[in-house]
Amino acid sequence: MRYSKLTAAFVASAIILAACSPAEQEAPAVAEPEVAAPAAMAAESTMDQNIGTALAAAATRSEEDAARDAGRKPAEVLEFLGVEPGMDVIDLMAAGGWYSEVLSIAVGDTGSVAAQNSPLILSFRDGAYGVALSERIGDRLANVTRVDSSWAELGASGAQYDFALSALNLHDAYYLESPEAAAEMLTAVYTVLKPGGVFGVIDHAGSPDSPNNELHRIDKAIVVELATAAGFTVEDESDMLANSEDDHTQNVFSEGIRGKTDRFLLKLRKPAG
Repeated sequence: MRYSKLTAAFVASAIILAACSPAEQEAPAVAEPEVAAPAAMAAESTMDQNIGTALAAAATRSEEDAARDAGRKPAEVLEFLGVEPGMDVIDLMAAGGWYSEVLSIAVGDTGSVAAQNSPLILSFRDGAYGVALSERIGDRLANVTRVDSSWAELGASGAQYDFALSALNLHDAYYLESPEAAAEMLTAVYTVLKPGGVFGVIDHAGSPDSPNNELHRIDKAIVVELATAAGFTVEDESDMLANSEDDHTQNVFSEGIRGKTDRFLLKLRKPAG
């Protein structure tokens, strides 16, 4: 599938967030790491490889990107969520595109990736994440297309995906925009997923009574409530990204906890019928 049909223009954001930045992609508090020099997609197709093997063999990834795999476990996460070569997928609030590149490798040259950013993300750091994403894609990631869209524009696009991913950013939509914006996001994702499609959600775990808006966290129960209201079913969840030493009281960017937060992983399904 090609994304020429999704032509929604970037809607200028008037949000001023001097004290906030989108949560750890690990991204928003720091500039996106420098990517490897432009190179062609690896010649070997990922069709006969598992995701871990494909990531290890990828010639395009930078050392800085690969170093994050130990904490993020992208191969295990995507295999748990059922991502396969040939899928058409969307990386929501992609920021500088760390996970977009991982998905590019996972779906291979027969699949496609839409690296989507909302006006909120594009407003941060004077547009640095949009620049970083374009530089990351360049002529390196032939199966990735940059998509700038509001949630309303995404939902009205007519695009159809096999899989969607929100990695460490749904809390931003909920707290930095509004609970209503987060609900609109979930509805848009539900709309653009094919029947039977999967929506994977990773986020920093928060406690019900904690100031999660200040800590860049979210209570899993809120996400489940938003998801079920949008029409999703919770098919499965995993503790592979859990950390029992994180007591949910620290900001996710705090020294010593950054990159090591307790995270939940949900596999949400749009009903097939």
